[in-house]
Amino acid sequence: MDEEYDVIVLGTGLKECILSGLLSVDGLKVLHMDRNDYYGGESTSLNLVQLWKKFRGSDNPPSNLGSSRDYNVDMMPKFIMANGALVRVLIHTDVTKYLYFKAVDGSYVYSKGKVHKVPATDMEALKSPLMGIFEKRRARKFFIYVQAYNENDPKTHEGMDLTRVTTREFIAKFGLDDNTMDFIGHALALYRDDHYLDEPALDTVKRVKLYEESLARFGGGSPYIYPLYGLGELPQAFARLSAVYGGTYMLNKPECKVEFDEEGKVMGVTSEGETAKCKKVVCDPSYLTNKVRKVGKVARAIAIMSHPIPNTNDSHSVQIILPQKQLGRRSDMYVFCSSYSHNVAPKGKFIAFVSTEAETDHPETELKPGIDLLGPVDEIFFDIYDRYEPVNEPSLDNCFISTSYDPTTHFESTVVDVLNMYTMITGKVLDLNVDLSAASAAEE
Repeated sequence: MDEEYDVIVLGTGLKECILSGLLSVDGLKVLHMDRNDYYGGESTSLNLVQLWKKFRGSDNPPSNLGSSRDYNVDMMPKFIMANGALVRVLIHTDVTKYLYFKAVDGSYVYSKGKVHKVPATDMEALKSPLMGIFEKRRARKFFIYVQAYNENDPKTHEGMDLTRVTTREFIAKFGLDDNTMDFIGHALALYRDDHYLDEPALDTVKRVKLYEESLARFGGGSPYIYPLYGLGELPQAFARLSAVYGGTYMLNKPECKVEFDEEGKVMGVTSEGETAKCKKVVCDPSYLTNKVRKVGKVARAIAIMSHPIPNTNDSHSVQIILPQKQLGRRSDMYVFCSSYSHNVAPKGKFIAFVSTEAETDHPETELKPGIDLLGPVDEIFFDIYDRYEPVNEPSLDNCFISTSYDPTTHFESTVVDVLNMYTMITGKVLDLNVDLSAASAAEE
């Protein structure tokens, strides 16, 4: 342990593992440590016994739920956009060879008390019960514009400069009503609140295009994919990758105390009396608690069920977004469901999550609109966790701290944090122009 490294990464959460993989591939000498004896940190996967221990305090789950080791319950479940940034990062690092993906069955949105499939193309807009007949035609025009839009071809802009026009003005051009705007903004563009309405429309159009292109990619019912056996496979795949490039992984290292010189710059990390020297430290908020601040908390429910979520066309894997406006809240609520078809539960069992930015201290009451969509549950667990973000100045102390995971059920915001950190650490922008066909979803 007493050697010198370019970077020491603390915590094997998803963000830390991706960064350690990217930095190793770049030729940096990386040491990766975790105080736990398992991979994944906050974003780990638990079997049934571990789940029971965490939420019920005993290690004796009821036998009717099936074998413990058939469960891989992700603590930060997030679907992966088929053409999104995470897939590009996975392909860039070639970590895809360790993983098998399978398309996700359904993408739904909650509107006026009902669950509807999210329409993403001009054809789907015409069929969607979310809109009346005239609104459908207007939405169809919107989708045709977005599908044809090319940033570098002014002919497709129809006289609009989307770097200047706000999303609100852009939508008004098509005459779309608030309800339509709600599902486009929150279920297609995946914004978490309504600030985007007063930002340039270009970002909204790019996000809707990403959704459409991802949807077309596997021809399934959603734009998302998910690894077989769940996300717990990802940190381990990155650990393998890092090892291939000479990185060193050490689990079960207590303390992991970051050491600073008199100027306040990182000089190493001490564990069990030994110090490894380094120039930079990358970690999650729990390793440098004096350099982060609490920015909110997430309320979540985890349910084990014996049936798919009602009104989702029997989807074995599905996301439902409940936009804030529909619930009279300040932030969206998310429902995530996966099942034995992604090998995360025994045959016939489904795992559902309901999550949101907590606005009260009562998750049972606050999450009720999402839980009511699930139908009968075999077991349900409630949990609230704090969210932190860094307040340090990395250029002064060489500490690069990730932000806690948000309640979204897709990866887009997580990857943005990783890519920003990568640029801060290396001074480079990661080139994500890759051949997307390298990550094909596992066929049935």
